[in-house]
Amino acid sequence: MSEQTPFPFADGKDPEAFRTIGEVAQVLGVKQHVLRYWEEQFPMLKPLTRAGGRRYYRPSDVALIAEIDRLLHHEGFTIRGARQALSGKGAKVAPASVAQGSGEEPAQSGGGPLAVDTAARLRSVRDELSRALQNG
Repeated sequence: MSEQTPFPFADGKDPEAFRTIGEVAQVLGVKQHVLRYWEEQFPMLKPLTRAGGRRYYRPSDVALIAEIDRLLHHEGFTIRGARQALSGKGAKVAPASVAQGSGEEPAQSGGGPLAVDTAARLRSVRDELSRALQNG
């Protein structure tokens, strides 16, 4: 069963075609150096590498990158939390917006109903603040 990439590559290639790092970076709006960093941080992200280190991303790699981007930039997960969520161990891992302290990884709690409710409230406050800043 082949998985079609849901991203708008307007290059005339087959949807199942492999993509270069530049093509993926442009379509997903992620810098190339960030994609290379994510390859180090997320062991499940392994594009094909040819001679000279040229990377070729499969459609499944592109979908995984989009999910990593969503977790990190839209859901507020830390890299560690996103890695756990993607590996299936982090069903109850709290996003970074729940973390306390300066840029450290959040402490892992039991993830009970109180943590889920707090996380939802914090996301709501974050969204409200974002809208207020955008509206001036």
